[in-house]
Amino acid sequence: MARRKVILAEGQIYHIFNRGVEKRETFLDKRDYLRFFKTSEYYQMANPEVRFSFRKRPKVGKQTIPKKTQKSVDIYAYCLMPNHFHFLLKQNIQNGISTFISRLTNSYTRYFNIRYKRIGHLFQGSFKAVRIIGNEQLLHVARYIHLNPLIDYLVKDLKEFNFSSYPEYVGLKKGISSPDEILGQFQSISDYEKFVLDQEDYARELKSIQRLLLEDH
Repeated sequence: MARRKVILAEGQIYHIFNRGVEKRETFLDKRDYLRFFKTSEYYQMANPEVRFSFRKRPKVGKQTIPKKTQKSVDIYAYCLMPNHFHFLLKQNIQNGISTFISRLTNSYTRYFNIRYKRIGHLFQGSFKAVRIIGNEQLLHVARYIHLNPLIDYLVKDLKEFNFSSYPEYVGLKKGISSPDEILGQFQSISDYEKFVLDQEDYARELKSIQRLLLEDH
C-alpha cells in the first residue's frame, strides 16, 4: 500500500473526501444516507465496545455517543453526495481520522453489499486528505462542502438538503457536526448563510478543480 502523502497529526484539521468505485452511486435512497449518518456518529467514539451493527440500538432521538465519551475526531462539517462524501475533521487522538474513516466505510460497505446483494469494495482506494492551513482556508472549505448539493443541482435551496451539516449550521436540526468553531466567527447565522451563498459561482469553479484532483488519485 502506498504511503499517505499527507501526515495526519493530532490537533490538526483536514478536508477528507472519497467517492464510489467506478464513480458509482454509494447512496441510493434515504435509508442509505441515514445509515451512513448514524454510522458516522457512532464511530466518532475513540473506543467503541462493539461493531456498529452489533450495538444496542438507541431509541429514536437519543444520541449514539454518550456525552462523556472521548471522540477520535470532531466533525466540523460534512456532506453526503450520491456518489461521494466530504468531511471536515479535527483529529483528536493519534490515528483518529484513519481509524474513523476505516471503521465507517467498512461498516457501511458491509451494510450496502448485504442490502444490494453485491461483493467487493464500495469506495475508491484510500480516502483523500488535505490539511487545513489557516483560518481563511477553514472557512472556505466549510463553505465549499456545504455548497456541494447546490453545485451539482441536487437542490435549489441548501436548507432542503438533509444529508449535510448545513441544516445543522442554520438551526434547522441537531446532528453530528460541531459548528461553533466556524459559526463563532460570524455575527449571526444569517451572516454565515450570506457568506456561503454569495460564493456559489466561485464554488462551481472549485468543483471542476476538485474533479481533476480526484482523477489524479
